[in-house]
Amino acid sequence: MNEAFKSGFVALVGRPNVGKSTLMNHILGQKIAIMSDKAQTTRNKIHGIYTSDNEQIVFIDTPGIHKPKHKLGEMMTKQALATFNEVDIIMFMIDAEQGYGKGDQFIIDFLKSAESPVFLIVNKIDKVHPDDLLPLIDEYRQRFAFAEVVPVSALRGQNVATLLKQIDAYLPNGPKYYPDDQVTDHPERFIVAELVREKILQLTRDEVPHSIAVVVEKMTREKGRGLVDIQASIIVERPSQKGIIIGRQGSMMKKSAVWPEKISRRFWVPKSFLSCG
Repeated sequence: MNEAFKSGFVALVGRPNVGKSTLMNHILGQKIAIMSDKAQTTRNKIHGIYTSDNEQIVFIDTPGIHKPKHKLGEMMTKQALATFNEVDIIMFMIDAEQGYGKGDQFIIDFLKSAESPVFLIVNKIDKVHPDDLLPLIDEYRQRFAFAEVVPVSALRGQNVATLLKQIDAYLPNGPKYYPDDQVTDHPERFIVAELVREKILQLTRDEVPHSIAVVVEKMTREKGRGLVDIQASIIVERPSQKGIIIGRQGSMMKKSAVWPEKISRRFWVPKSFLSCG
């Protein structure tokens, strides 16, 4: 191993739906965190591991921080804020298209007590005119002393290489915590359950709340076909939502069987597995 090898932990924080999961997935080169335009899609801290010849960065994708309106929101916000003192760098991501909002100030007030350096990551720069970026950055800099400011497009990968170089400059020398080929410390079933939940959110839109849960009961790999049969329990809040998940004559189940992933998967949820929490 290189004697100057660096390693560290980087937290991704920000308002809901600013692109934190998209950025981490792009850096890792594969999907480990689900994406949706529904707020609060990420419910757990997702660890993504990026390893190069000279460094290993453990990214922590946190639930979107907001003023909680219910118990679930309160739990997720506390979880996100708790990462501030556990990491080497905090990356505060904002949406360039949305601009400054009260939700950002709510986060900035917490960032003021953080000891780690804080980067301002201005995402979705592909959706705004370049002349609008500097005034936006100045507005945030007046509210907090950011160690670095990096404009990016997480979806297009624009300026992400520059961001990685900036992170490297702040990382301490350290060990390699994980093997080179490991991209997350979550078990496979957790990732599969999250991907199933993402599909549900995409297909049902506002008909089913984001509080829906998925438990993978069984995974069977088919030899020679590259397919995985997944049997999962989908937990909904009300009995009326069972019909939405199943669809008329199982139409929603048929839609959910098509996964736009590089690896072919088959997803089957028997009606008897649908339960109401």
